[in-house]
Amino acid sequence: MLYYTMKILLSAVVLVAVSEIAKRSSLLGALLASLPLTSLLAFVWLYVDTGDVQKIGALSWNIFWLVLPSLALFLVLPMLLKQGWGFWLSLALAVLASAACYGIMLLMFKRIMVQS
Repeated sequence: MLYYTMKILLSAVVLVAVSEIAKRSSLLGALLASLPLTSLLAFVWLYVDTGDVQKIGALSWNIFWLVLPSLALFLVLPMLLKQGWGFWLSLALAVLASAACYGIMLLMFKRIMVQS
């Protein structure tokens, strides 16, 4: 139980740090948010839990490919906000665009898996 509490607290500290730093500097907040901290924490937790470096390698490989569709959110959101769309609508449309890109990427994965 203590182990899970530690994992939750450390993960929460990262999220709070990003939001607090972003209040003072969007560039520094973005720098911290862009670091693969979630992935690094996941690698550490997975290694501590399983000791299986093959699982970590597979996770890292899959994260690489799935970062690509997530970039749609970071392109669409500022474009819509700049055009004067409201925050919530812009966020919802950016999430939908990112979800569509994830769907396309997953279809590509399925197609590649079937062909190989």
